[in-house]
Amino acid sequence: MKKALLSLVSTVLLGLGVVPSPAAAQNLSCEGLRFVFFPGGAEGDPFASIVYNGANAAEKLTGCRVEYVWSEWNPEKMVQQLREAIARQPDGISIMGHPGEEALGPLVDAARKQGIIMTTANVDLPTLESRYKATGFGYVGQKLYESGATLGAATVAQCKLKAGDKALVWGLLGQPGRGQRTQGIVDAMKKAGITVAYLEISDEVNKDAVQGTPAFTAFAASNPDLKAVVTDHGALTATVGVYLRSAGANPGQICAGGFDLSAPTAQAIKEGWVAVVLDQQPFLQGFLPVMQLYLAKKFGFAGLNVDTGAALITSANVEQVMPLVAEAIR
Repeated sequence: MKKALLSLVSTVLLGLGVVPSPAAAQNLSCEGLRFVFFPGGAEGDPFASIVYNGANAAEKLTGCRVEYVWSEWNPEKMVQQLREAIARQPDGISIMGHPGEEALGPLVDAARKQGIIMTTANVDLPTLESRYKATGFGYVGQKLYESGATLGAATVAQCKLKAGDKALVWGLLGQPGRGQRTQGIVDAMKKAGITVAYLEISDEVNKDAVQGTPAFTAFAASNPDLKAVVTDHGALTATVGVYLRSAGANPGQICAGGFDLSAPTAQAIKEGWVAVVLDQQPFLQGFLPVMQLYLAKKFGFAGLNVDTGAALITSANVEQVMPLVAEAIR
């Protein structure tokens, strides 16, 4: 794995025109630079843990010092933590854009005035990216609305839903920016004629997906005609089997789609609890932002925009990625 990552680093540097002579090779070191990185969720969270693994791999390869700040997917907490991170005066900060541009904009402006490089992952901040792209503000993650629409259409196809069937979308429409992915799911399913019911993921469930079990069980009990559920949250997708078992359903009885691979989610696909998952490749959402901060601070490179939300995983191809899932890379 380390050889592969070293090769990736070399490819990135060469692609950006960094071709050091033997005498200058030591100047590539990130030693002495301090970065703050937001993996998004809590320690142990299935998605955030893979993001962390990617960032940690980049930290080890570059020699950068990276401080990790865990946020439990709470936008208000992210804002406060960013304020505190800026006060510590690091060389760069990689944030997640869940709080939205209105909340994060003044803090990003303040950080840039102090010379702190900023970049983002998972949820984009297009206005801030445009404003600070020349000084290293990039984005690594999916295109939110498009990813939601892709998963919505894929769920209709994989679950063999037809017009008039009822599906539950359990998402985050209430979060500015982040909610665009949920909106994409809803729009794609409605376009196919599906009757869409909606539940907002509460702060409690956002923090601990198992806490959503009573809500799903109650919904399923009051909607016996429910054909499918789409969970717009990696931790909820990993918990779909728990929800369905608690509701008394058998595998495939209520067809499920969701986001993000993890060991529990891959197993749920194999067992038939989950029909399709869009893998936004969170390892890259950790690895590449640390590289972005390194490249911007060390060499003055502008921000990179990388779309990681391309892979649909079903029972037909889950075995191919299982070895990487076991290593918490996919």
